[in-house]
Amino acid sequence: MKKIYTVLVFSMITVFSLYAQKADIIISNGKITTLNDTKQEVEAIAIAGNKILDIGSNKDILKLKGKHTKLIDAKGKRVIPGLFDSHLHVIRGGRFYNLELRWDGVTSVKTALGMLKEQAARTPKGQWIRVVGGWNEYQFEEKRLPTLEEINEATGDVPTFILYLYGKAWLNKAGIQALNITGDTPNPAEGLIQKDEQGNPTGLLVAEPNAFILYSTLAKLPNMTREEEVNSTLQYMTELNRLGVTAVMDAGGGFQNFPDDYTITDELNKQGKITVRLPYFLFAQNKGSELKDYTQWLGMVNIDEHAPNGHNDIDYYVGGAGENLVGDAGDFENFLFPRPILPNAMEDNLKSVISLLVQNRWPFRLHATYNESIERFLTVIEEVNKETPLDGLVWFFDHAETVSEESLQRIKALGGGIAIQHRMAYQGESFIKRYGKTPALASPPIKRMLELDIPVGLGTDGTRVASYNPWIALYWITTGKTVGGNQVMAKSNAINRIDALRLVTHKGYELIKEEKKGKIEKGYYADVVILDQDYLTIPEQDIKNVTSELTIVDGKIVYGNKEFKTFAPALLPVIPTWSPVKYFGGYQHK
Repeated sequence: MKKIYTVLVFSMITVFSLYAQKADIIISNGKITTLNDTKQEVEAIAIAGNKILDIGSNKDILKLKGKHTKLIDAKGKRVIPGLFDSHLHVIRGGRFYNLELRWDGVTSVKTALGMLKEQAARTPKGQWIRVVGGWNEYQFEEKRLPTLEEINEATGDVPTFILYLYGKAWLNKAGIQALNITGDTPNPAEGLIQKDEQGNPTGLLVAEPNAFILYSTLAKLPNMTREEEVNSTLQYMTELNRLGVTAVMDAGGGFQNFPDDYTITDELNKQGKITVRLPYFLFAQNKGSELKDYTQWLGMVNIDEHAPNGHNDIDYYVGGAGENLVGDAGDFENFLFPRPILPNAMEDNLKSVISLLVQNRWPFRLHATYNESIERFLTVIEEVNKETPLDGLVWFFDHAETVSEESLQRIKALGGGIAIQHRMAYQGESFIKRYGKTPALASPPIKRMLELDIPVGLGTDGTRVASYNPWIALYWITTGKTVGGNQVMAKSNAINRIDALRLVTHKGYELIKEEKKGKIEKGYYADVVILDQDYLTIPEQDIKNVTSELTIVDGKIVYGNKEFKTFAPALLPVIPTWSPVKYFGGYQHK
């Protein structure tokens, strides 16, 4: 009898606690796209702590209002789950963001050159102007690249570096002098320092096809102070929040060394200042020593042990290895040059690393542009699987633009996934010039991936090639068009807006087998965005320009604009004071 009484009392206390729980935040009067199968659109959301307490009608959700509940009237705006970019170089990008003049979204060469000239006037001696990816000539109304003469005229004696996709970069005359490049400077392997008829460097650096010449040159440029790098990382995360991004799978990147180059985000994580969920992957840097590096990192990192305390205990952790596992497997998508032929030693080197990772149950991701490379990679993974079964281990290819039907079937059989990006929105025209229109129609074959029920996430691969703006990815995948408006992917291969939104929200989490994220649903983590435009109804061209007016990450308001500005923390001042971000911001609309 006593036992029954105790159970009844406990049950009553539990029920009372559930009914007594009040919301910390209520968003009402919204057009809320939940991506929930049972309640696809609702009016209101209640958030308690870092979870969604309930969703439903204004009337029902407002019953959860307490004395301290923050009420937010969405005023009929579209509300969606926070966006999850499954491939972005945010930790590296954050270290340099305040130094970069972004041409992402700029609509004319004239405007781009004007920005160069304006920035040259404020850049102090000893520093550089740098434009680092996220643009191409087709976005400009002139449909051409700036010339070296125009770049030199705009920048004068201020050293300047301008990166174009994976293919080439320009140095102005002052930049050539600052780096002491002469007619006698040797070309690096798979790279070209262009020279004129007199043997003097013109300022053009060409990847043939390896991007090492571009990234190694960029790495020689001066950095900021520690304080400025911290500010830069915070500014970049705020920029992502402004675009509705609440989570990122960081893919490491060239010249991003672990653990040295992760100390800033380590510090910000301890302080509870990271404003995007941030699982990150470790990218092998040194060709020939990849196995040694991963062996060392296995001893440093417990892949199953996320930080037990702190704001980002579920968000900031080593997610696995990649996207570069071995240098020999680098099939660079520089469509200005033919596909690189991977060396014969690739299989043995890749197998040693993947075997190590699988034996230690480390998830892995692998950069793979061309099907010719993917076929060889799959053979290696199949061999490893026979020796040490993958047995549900998370693994996936990044990019996979030209993956074949046979390769998709093999990926499916091995339990793999694919992270796709909008690189063809920036390189589609170059791809067609080299490989023709027909192969571009299904590069990548998105619909077939989904038909096979292969886990697929959508991202950007920002910042050094494509832009970090996820709305370009949503525009591209729903229209098949490039940033220049050219129809590159077949309309029949494009997907509808809801399915596209799924790929950049909960489907991205399914790629890494994380649950309770990416939907607006009771019990899910509270990552929510109020949009400035209705993504589901606006003309397709306007999708590229969507931004957030309020962004919530893990139940906390991290960004607010216009009438929602008062709900959000004040924006940090940008340092250094001459930073292009202070004057131009990030993604441009001009």
